[in-house]
Amino acid sequence: MNLADMLSYADINQLTRIAQRYGCVCNEHSKHELIQSILSVLGRRDVFEQHVNEMTLEELRFLNSILFDKRSSFSLEELIARVQQTKFDLEHAGAEQQAVTSMPHPRETISKFKHSGWLFNGCSHQTKYLFQVPSDLKMRLIDVLRQSFAMHLTETDTPSSYRDEDGRMAEDVLQLLKFIVDGNVLLNAEGVMYKKTQQQLLDYFGVQEAPIARGEWRFGYGRRFHDYPNRMSLLYDYAFYQGWLEEGDGRLSCTPKGIERIANGGIESSASLYRFWLKLYKNAIPNLLSIVHWIQLCTKQWTTLDSLERALLPFVRPFFFDSSQAVFRQRIIMMLVHLGVIRFGEDEQYGSVIQTTRRGQLIIDSVYVAHEDKIQLDVDKRHSH
Repeated sequence: MNLADMLSYADINQLTRIAQRYGCVCNEHSKHELIQSILSVLGRRDVFEQHVNEMTLEELRFLNSILFDKRSSFSLEELIARVQQTKFDLEHAGAEQQAVTSMPHPRETISKFKHSGWLFNGCSHQTKYLFQVPSDLKMRLIDVLRQSFAMHLTETDTPSSYRDEDGRMAEDVLQLLKFIVDGNVLLNAEGVMYKKTQQQLLDYFGVQEAPIARGEWRFGYGRRFHDYPNRMSLLYDYAFYQGWLEEGDGRLSCTPKGIERIANGGIESSASLYRFWLKLYKNAIPNLLSIVHWIQLCTKQWTTLDSLERALLPFVRPFFFDSSQAVFRQRIIMMLVHLGVIRFGEDEQYGSVIQTTRRGQLIIDSVYVAHEDKIQLDVDKRHSH
């Protein structure tokens, strides 16, 4: 429903609070006048932008967590959990403890959004304890935030050379299966390919990748992320979760389903790989879907990576030994390059530049993964090489 519809279902107490929030001058005993005044004020772009710009970073993060969620309603518990996820840039435990006492309770944040007319209770008996965001308001909020981000962005001309891996990962899914079915792939005691075999497989792929460096801490981004380099581990996990690979008796082999997949031929769906990546990496990056949408909206033209990072980094949560910058550059940007969603170039003046590909635009627009839909991982299983 749109804002006008939700206002018509709201009780007069909420309407009065919203009207007071925006300084509406009207008869507070008339529901019709309240609704018309609120719609008139919120229809003004300058007022709307002002209230968005006055939001705290934590409030913007909370808003960001629901803008690209396609569900029509949220429970109070879900919203509280999302508010709690917005407090992640405190460096020390002592500072965190001190900040927790000074920060508003999640319920206060939710109440503020209700009083701003951005959250409403459902209008039916089944949804009256759930919360909804007006559809038209979502679009306006996205537009205002996009323009706010755009102020930080530096666009460039097409670089003289750039890297576009469109379709390469999809092709390498089949290459992985063929390598395994054609060779005698032995596994060590931990169920991992030996280094020599790993290197042979890496050479087999369409995109070169270095093996994992010794002493590197790796966990949280996949079942075999701690054993194989980033791109290869995603390919391996994808094939494993499709039921195409089998680890057992010291060997890695293709299952009957895997052999059937080879026989069917063809290139794997890039959208399917992207969907799997979202589900896998959301363990470490809960708001990954919204970050990717912002990258898409901000990089329709060639844009410097530094300027994009300045705009979006406040919304990227660090993950254990990964700083926010490492999460943004290595776990999000470079994986989107591998997935063929964005292309990566170097500009003589501005350094690294990126642009969302046409296929990437289509993939991001067409693939939706619900907030709670993720592949569960044991992130406490920390490994160092």
